[in-house]
Amino acid sequence: MMSRRKMLYEGKAKILYEGPEPGTVVAYFKDDATAFNAQKKAVLEGKGVLNNRISEFVMENLGRMGIPTHFIKRLNMREQLLREVEIIPLEVVVRNVAAGSIAKRFGLTEGDALPRSIVEFYYKNDALEDPMVAEEHITAFNWATTQDMDEMIAMALRVNDYLSGMFMAVGIRLIDFKLEFGRVYDQNDMPRVILADEISPDSCRLWDANTNEKLDKDRFRRDLGNVTEAYAEVARRLGIMKENGSVTEEGSPE
Repeated sequence: MMSRRKMLYEGKAKILYEGPEPGTVVAYFKDDATAFNAQKKAVLEGKGVLNNRISEFVMENLGRMGIPTHFIKRLNMREQLLREVEIIPLEVVVRNVAAGSIAKRFGLTEGDALPRSIVEFYYKNDALEDPMVAEEHITAFNWATTQDMDEMIAMALRVNDYLSGMFMAVGIRLIDFKLEFGRVYDQNDMPRVILADEISPDSCRLWDANTNEKLDKDRFRRDLGNVTEAYAEVARRLGIMKENGSVTEEGSPE
């Protein structure tokens, strides 16, 4: 099946194929893990399956809340059917707690709550190591309009509210996370910004609320081991995975 499909793009964690209908794509979740702009690589068996299921769970819930996303449905253990979007070349990072680059940049203690949630923009470019950018750069280089940015920030903060509550209910602190957005066009060629890419332990920092144990990609970045086990723990707490470690199939297409 996959071999007959036309591949559109291969990223670090996913492959995009032409979808069955015009305006759709199929995303295949790989087991590849990368860090430090792909300087560190590994294959972690089962990671793609877990990210596919966790991202499906989150995107469906966000859709029910009225946040427009590109997610249509999960096709199988590793693939999702998505709306084709024109990707905005920005990563939108929402930070609740000091960790990673913000701790280094401002000399903050990792784990300290930030005075308020902070939204940052980064230019999506591996060769340049995804530099942080200001509104001035974004409008000058025409990556997005001021209105696009307002919509992205508003959506990012709504996603943050929802995810923070969802994870805290299962004993996980949402430290920070990355979102990507894309444009879709209506019949009159008017663009609309919607949520794209994935939301998973690859794109979120998730700490156990009691022990601060890391349940995300930092386990891979920092050589802490048990990466897929940590992702599986997130899936288990969210009820996506059964206690015995098998992934539940509720709501999956026939």
